[in-house]
Formats: sequence, C-alpha cells, structure tokens
Amino acid sequence: MTAETLPRVVATDLDGTLLRSDGSVSPRTRSALRAAEDAGIEVVLVTARPPRWLGFLSDVVGGHGRVVCLGGAAVWDLATEQALEVCGFADDDAQALVADLREAVPGVALALERADGPTFDRGFRTPGDDAVDVDPVDRSTVVSRVESTLDGRSTAPVGKLLARAADAGPVSGGPATRPAALADAQIPAQEQFFARVRAVVGDRAQLAYSGAAGLAELLAPTVSKDAALARWCARLGVDARDVWAFGDMPNDLPMLRWAGRSFAVANAHPDVVAAVSDRTVSNDDDGVALVLEGALAG
Repeated sequence: MTAETLPRVVATDLDGTLLRSDGSVSPRTRSALRAAEDAGIEVVLVTARPPRWLGFLSDVVGGHGRVVCLGGAAVWDLATEQALEVCGFADDDAQALVADLREAVPGVALALERADGPTFDRGFRTPGDDAVDVDPVDRSTVVSRVESTLDGRSTAPVGKLLARAADAGPVSGGPATRPAALADAQIPAQEQFFARVRAVVGDRAQLAYSGAAGLAELLAPTVSKDAALARWCARLGVDARDVWAFGDMPNDLPMLRWAGRSFAVANAHPDVVAAVSDRTVSNDDDGVALVLEGALAG
C-alpha cells in the first residue's frame, strides 16, 4: 500500500473497539498508533466517555492528544485538560427535557455531563449507597435533583443528559472499564425504556445507546460523533474520503457512514457489521492495530 492510499486521519471509538475488554490499551495497539502518527496520520479518539474518564489516555495518542468525547459534544485536549470545542443543550432546553422525563418516566434517575464536570441525581447510584457508582466523583456533584443546577450560571452547555431506568441494575463502568453488556433477557425492557424516552424527547434530542443496560444518553440535535469529527477534519483540511473510522456500537454508525472507509471489530453489534465497508478482528485481538500494521507495512 502506497503513501497515497493511506488515510490522513484515523478515527477510532474506545470502549469495545480500541480498548480491550478490561479497559486497557495493549502494547501492540500503542505501538501501532505511534507508527501511524510517525507516518503523518492523525489519530483522533472518538468516544461517548466524559473528559474525566480520559486522563489515562494521555500517553496513547502521541503529540496532539485530542479526543472527540461526550458522543461528539466536545473536543478535549488531553495535554491541557481543556475543551477546544463544546456543543450541547442550553440550560433552558435541558430543564424542559428533565421536567418532561420526570413526568413521563416515573422513577427515572438523571445525570448531566458538562465539559467542566458532571451532576448526578442522588438516585443515580447503587441502591443503599450514598456515593454515585459510575466512578469515584466528588460528592459535591451529587444533588437531590439535577434541575437545581440548570440555573444559567454555568458557561458550559450540557453536553449530555443521561436517563437511567428506575428498575435498572447498578450503573457500571468507569475510567478503565467498559459498561456492563446488555444481556439478552434485558433487551425487551431496554427497548421499552428507550421507546418511552424517545416519545418524550421527540426531535429535541438524539437518543444514543453505547452499551450500558438501562441507560439512555441524550445529545443535542446537532451533536453526533460524525458532526464533531467532520468539523475537526475541516480544520485540518481533510475530506471524509481520507478518513478511516473504527467502531463497534450503534452510536458509532453516523461516524462510520461518514468516513471514507469504515471498520467493524469482530465483537461489534450486528447493525454495525452490516453497515461498514470492512471488518477486522475483535478489540481483545487488537483489531485496530492489525489494520494499521497492514496498511503501514503495505
């Protein structure tokens, strides 16, 4: 493969795609990413994760250290720990969504993710525990109800609104782990929960699913992984045809469809496998690294 056929940008999802099932980045993957950057390819990590779950990646993405995070709501610079770009809900819009979800989905627990930090309902936790269980956060981020923080005082828009079903199990996941996979027996309840949330929000938000059982992720109508990636590539002067994208879950589909070449890892959701131009081996077998190694060796 000649230099002319190499991508100018490689965009890869994290959980279930670049990261192994234990949340780690393998030595092989680290080496492949460094080799890609040495060849002049910019590697952009694209994830639904919030900025506070990205610090462990600071030595993975070479000199630039930029991540499209919060499902496309922000571009985060790992070196400076600052947002380079932020999109999302204005407080008034988020307030209206929260009020409607409270009324239509009894017992729903909510959380807000901004680039400068999260806010959690006290109910967004393991039952019987006083601490939010998604990761060890400052307890000052836990409030009685998140709407109490939607007062216009924050300069950062709400990048993501999370809704957790009342009968869902504990929210799992964190900086170095993938959210618990959805068991087959949970699928009907998940679909019913999603249908209720979708009916409430209508076209005021996009509903995303990244793999965690009983959890709906709401993004502003203009926010998506592909939109954020397209804006970033435009800054670089890179066209979609010169981008290779990797993913595993339905929330990766817009990015995969936008990119000139798209790859599903072997463990990907069936909808993803059906939509991509190419396939590779699983995340635990370093599927992204395998593709990059082959391209660079060609």
